[in-house]
Amino acid sequence: MKTLLPKLAAASAVALVIFAAPAQAADKAEILGNADRTVTHLKHDPAFATAARMMSGARAVYIVPKLVKGGFIFGAEGGAGVLVPRTARGWGEPKFYDMGSASFGLQAGLEQAELVFIINSERALSGIEHGNFKLGAGAGVTVVNLSSGAEGATTAHGGDIVVWTSGTGAYAGISFNGSVISPDKDMNATPTVGPEAQRLRANLASVR
Repeated sequence: MKTLLPKLAAASAVALVIFAAPAQAADKAEILGNADRTVTHLKHDPAFATAARMMSGARAVYIVPKLVKGGFIFGAEGGAGVLVPRTARGWGEPKFYDMGSASFGLQAGLEQAELVFIINSERALSGIEHGNFKLGAGAGVTVVNLSSGAEGATTAHGGDIVVWTSGTGAYAGISFNGSVISPDKDMNATPTVGPEAQRLRANLASVR
C-alpha cells in the first residue's frame, strides 16, 4: 500500500494536467473572443471618440468583457479580463487578470457591463503587472470615467487610466474605488497564442 500511494498521487497529478490544459485553453479562447467583441462595441460608441485618439499612445489596454454583479470572483462583483500591452511592434501577448470589488456602484437594475481600461502611464501598467493592484485614492494613479456626460471633460491626455464602459449614459456614475486587479497565474503560466489572440490584437490595431 505504501508504494501504491505515491503512484496513485503521481497518476492523479498527470490526469489533472491532461484534463486541465484543454479546459484552460477553452477558457482563454472564450475570454479573448468576448474581449474582441467588446473592442468592436466600443469602436461604434460615439462617446469613445476622444478615448480612441488616446489608443495610439496607450501603454496597454485592460479589457473586462463581462463585469457581473453578484457573487463572482472576489465576492460581490467582478469579471475576468485581458491585459494587452503595447510593444515596439504593436499590441503584444494578452495576459489574463481578474477584477473584483465589494461594489462598483452599478445603477440599480443593471447586472452586467463591458469595460475597457486605456492605460496611459507606466506606473499604472507596472502596478497592474506586479499583481493585486488596487484602484482608488491610495493607488497613486488617476482614473477617468469616460461617458457621454463626461467626455467633454476628458482631455487628450486623460488620466493614468481612462475607462470606457458599455452603455455609457447608464453607467456614467460607475465607481472603481477599492477595486482589485489580480493576475490569473494558472492562465498566464502558458503563452497565449492562436487565432483568438491574433483577432483581438488586429481589432485593437484598427481602433482609430
